Amino acid sequence: MGDPKAWNPNYGVVGSGDRRLAYSRQLSLSSPRPGLDRSDSSISMPVPYSPFPLHGGAPSNTDFRFRWLATRPMRRLALLLALNVAYSAVEFVVGLLTGRVGLVSDAFHLTFGCGLLSFSLFAMAASRTKPDSVYTYGYKRLEVLAAFTNALFLLFLSFSLAVEALHSFMQDESEHKHYLIVSAVTNLLVNLLGVWFFRSYARVNIVYRKAEDMNHHSICLHVLADSVRSAGLILASWFLSLGVENAEVLCLGIVSVAVFMLVLPLFKATGNILLQIAPGNVAPSAFIKCSRQITAYEDVSELCQGRFWELVPGHAVGCLSVQVKDGGDDQSVLKYVHGLYEDLGIQDLTIQTEES
Repeated sequence: MGDPKAWNPNYGVVGSGDRRLAYSRQLSLSSPRPGLDRSDSSISMPVPYSPFPLHGGAPSNTDFRFRWLATRPMRRLALLLALNVAYSAVEFVVGLLTGRVGLVSDAFHLTFGCGLLSFSLFAMAASRTKPDSVYTYGYKRLEVLAAFTNALFLLFLSFSLAVEALHSFMQDESEHKHYLIVSAVTNLLVNLLGVWFFRSYARVNIVYRKAEDMNHHSICLHVLADSVRSAGLILASWFLSLGVENAEVLCLGIVSVAVFMLVLPLFKATGNILLQIAPGNVAPSAFIKCSRQITAYEDVSELCQGRFWELVPGHAVGCLSVQVKDGGDDQSVLKYVHGLYEDLGIQDLTIQTEES
């Protein structure tokens, strides 16, 4: 006798009674609601819309990967990076020739910041690359990762400024290095140019609708924090020249708190997405209500393993397993479940059905 089980080229041997099938929403031109497509033990992925024709005319992934200056924010960030690299190189050389340790230290700080901004530029370019067989969701999350890295650096900067303020309080302020004011003024002018470039993101709390919003916001906060730091050093030098006691401690302490308060909302938002928490724009009670409605459906015996998260801002993903009663209609269950979660804003939903 032949083996009654069928061979699936993607998943091996599948029995005829195996109902562990996956479904995904498909675009349909004939109905207002997307239709459903069923395939045995596999997910049928819809082809994303593209303004380019399917055969010819569309730029390749390689074209996107190396198109570094394709948008205005990328060109502006590249110019800002060039200015910062040139200034840090000059500051490093001058510090070595004059023996000024403060200048060399500040040059290393700027160089490290340039490295993070370079990663942000790379994320802008790479995120334009289309999904492939390895990165099936695409590269959009690189921008979230770049924003998280910038936020983490700024939190470390806030901590280091607090330590520097404590150190200044414990040492003699008469030894304050006033020559750093020239470095601070130049650095402030360069960073103010960057703040102007990304001025539309110069706010603490922003509603992130796309992954690039997070990246652009992190760049703006990065240069804004450097600007506040330079302004604090300038004020400290001026107050010291007027004979104000503990001026550097006060200025550095205020800058440390300001940087921390600026970056904390971004750090939380990017961290939540990387940890794949439930979409923030959907109330937990809404998911509970959907679960109860699905469980109460006549052909459903149990709902389990429901997971929902944000891939990037504005793109919610979900998957869940539904146990269908014997003789139940799979298609009606799937349409009902898809309709419920579509109303919640879950754009990418995968449902697995099992026989109870």
